[in-house]
Amino acid sequence: MQEKQLIDDLFYVEQKRWGTFQSYDKDGNGIITALTEELCISSTRWYLKYKQEERVDESVKSYSGEVDYKL
Repeated sequence: MQEKQLIDDLFYVEQKRWGTFQSYDKDGNGIITALTEELCISSTRWYLKYKQEERVDESVKSYSGEVDYKL
C-alpha cells in the first residue's frame, strides 16, 4: 500500500478510477474533485484558506452545472 503524502501538512490527493483527482483532509474526508492534479491542489489550497478565514458557507455541500433548455 502506498503511503499518502500530505501536501502543506493538511491534505493529500489521489487519482480516481476515471482519471479525476480527489483531495482529502487528514481524516480522509473528501474536499475537492478536479480534472487535473495541479487544479485539485490549487483549488484545495484556496478552499482551505477561505475556510480558515470563515468565508466558506458549510451549509452548501455541492454545486450543479446543469443547464435546462430546449433545442
